[in-house]
Amino acid sequence: MVENIVWHQASVTKQEREAKSGQKSAIVWFTGLSASGKSTLANAFSRALFERNKQAYVLDGDNIRHGLNNDLGFDEVSRKENIRRIGEVAKLFIDSGQIVLTAFISPYRADRQVVRELVEDGEFIEVYVKASVDACSKRDPKGLYEKAKRGEIPNFTGVSAPYEEPENPEIVLDTEQYTIEECVEQLLKALNIQ
Repeated sequence: MVENIVWHQASVTKQEREAKSGQKSAIVWFTGLSASGKSTLANAFSRALFERNKQAYVLDGDNIRHGLNNDLGFDEVSRKENIRRIGEVAKLFIDSGQIVLTAFISPYRADRQVVRELVEDGEFIEVYVKASVDACSKRDPKGLYEKAKRGEIPNFTGVSAPYEEPENPEIVLDTEQYTIEECVEQLLKALNIQ
């Protein structure tokens, strides 16, 4: 624990922000293998929310690693710290009354649970973007699976590092079976957004 630091309460509460914007803040946490469709889905869902006058922002794994988390690697300890930091940032978005969409592999159940426990019940919505390693490898736009298979990328989730599928996600989107547009419709319906 850090000494001599006190949390300052905001003069505008989360509830006041939610009431003014007409929306409930939440973290919609997209998790899945690389190339499963997390970023594509998060951005398509963000567009759908924007068109419905909802305030949302996408925190993308690659984008976060360009700045906030550019000091972290991909070993297990760094991955845990990556998700911890993202959880703290997402919590700030929750306090601001936003819907924050996160697109991170976040391979470990325990790390996702840590983020869930940072916020109130119902504010963390785990979305499992389901696709097999074979499907992800075939659609891989960055060629990462081939590099990982050749040993050029160590600790690559799904190849040389584990991915722990969610046991009880709020939503499962199978991107092998459904298009991005169909998945966005499923999300809107599941979250009761008109």
